[in-house]
Amino acid sequence: FMSGGWGAAYDLGYSPVLAEKVSEAYYASNEPVIGGVCHGVLGLINAKDRDGKPLIAGRRMTGVTDKQIKELGIEITPQHPEAELRKAGVIFESNTGFMDFLATHVVVDDEERFVTGQNQNSGRETAHRMLELVANNSR
Repeated sequence: FMSGGWGAAYDLGYSPVLAEKVSEAYYASNEPVIGGVCHGVLGLINAKDRDGKPLIAGRRMTGVTDKQIKELGIEITPQHPEAELRKAGVIFESNTGFMDFLATHVVVDDEERFVTGQNQNSGRETAHRMLELVANNSR
């Protein structure tokens, strides 16, 4: 599970070690559930499948929206979740509100291997959905 925060925009998407660990975890024999919330989803963008393609391409996911980035005035951060997930081939989903940081949205991909939360308000539900999947897979 990768939590977010603005600092994650400076670290997670730039770490080749993290990308490698996400890929290794995905292909582990116990099929773990991998999750992220807010800017934490940036830790997924450089993970690769066995063919060297983005592991998350074609999956439904969410993270901080470009709208929320603008609303909070944090465009100075080097990576933005919605933009980077889309570049990696993700089918991006989000919920919107008067202000997006008040919205919440959680996405479980169709394979039930990735759980992503839109922003800080999505942390609790993201964790609960991950735990449900782990409990269901351990039976």
